[in-house]
Amino acid sequence: MDWLIICLGAGIGYLLGSLNGAVIISRGIYKSDIREHGSGNAGTTNMLRTFGKRAALLTLVFDFVKGILACVLAGLLVKYCSTRFSYFDGVCTGGLFAVFGHNWPIYFGFKGGKGVLTGFAVMLMISPYAALCALGVFIIIVALTRYVSLGSVLAAFSLPLFVLMFRLLEHKTAFSYSLVVSIIFALLIIVRHHTNIARLIKGTESKLSFKSHKPAAGQGEQL
Repeated sequence: MDWLIICLGAGIGYLLGSLNGAVIISRGIYKSDIREHGSGNAGTTNMLRTFGKRAALLTLVFDFVKGILACVLAGLLVKYCSTRFSYFDGVCTGGLFAVFGHNWPIYFGFKGGKGVLTGFAVMLMISPYAALCALGVFIIIVALTRYVSLGSVLAAFSLPLFVLMFRLLEHKTAFSYSLVVSIIFALLIIVRHHTNIARLIKGTESKLSFKSHKPAAGQGEQL
């Protein structure tokens, strides 16, 4: 029964995560699928480049809130319905599968975003200090280079290191569910940015701009 509850928590997370903000907002407000513009990826930066600041802000709030909600609902389900697993176990499970849903949404043909923003929301729930440190890495890199992709990749790479550091400082032990989740997130984000990494190496990656325009196919990076 306990494992069934955990699976239900994972299902809640995945279904919530599959509510991709960029696709819903672009279709609902702008009558055009964001995946048909720019790099074709459904995320905040592509919304900024294609439809402007308002669209990007709405997407940011939507994808951030759904990550928090997935964690809370799955955590409460596990807390009150399972005798073996804890609220924290539910939070980690719901959050992990919310990112899977964001990347591969069942409602939108399994073609979604890269999970950076939703993953950040989840990590705030399970390891807030590590998440904020990784955010600091992202902000510094983007401020210095204006490459969102580079900031995302380096922040993702640093995330498990920060989780491990705070885990050792607080609990004197390395292994935890939060560390496992952070490693999975880091791998997902880095792999999902493989085309951006190739363009960074070639020097053809687009830099962050707050001007709204329709980028050429294959360019840009999305959260």
